[in-house]
Amino acid sequence: MPTDGSNNMVKAMKKAALSDVKDDLSKYLRLAEQEAVVITRHGKPAGVLVGFASDDDWFDYQLEHDPRFLARVEQARRNLRNGKGVKLEDLPKPKERRARR
Repeated sequence: MPTDGSNNMVKAMKKAALSDVKDDLSKYLRLAEQEAVVITRHGKPAGVLVGFASDDDWFDYQLEHDPRFLARVEQARRNLRNGKGVKLEDLPKPKERRARR
């Protein structure tokens, strides 16, 4: 469903009652590999089940939620805004780097 008239789509999350998740956790873990599952308690959101289809997904999730990593990213962005560092697009192309050796 469009959110603001644009072509961007918002994917609705799957919802499941806590009692259903407890009864068939394996099923909901498989579903969570495709999309987050909101777990409800008495009809109200109580948590989210996030599945990982691969080790790479797990690694990405860890990075996205690691405060140390997020702090380093923010520091790097501050440095770039302050004119420090090198933008990725300003780095020489791989062939150019080999030619300089």
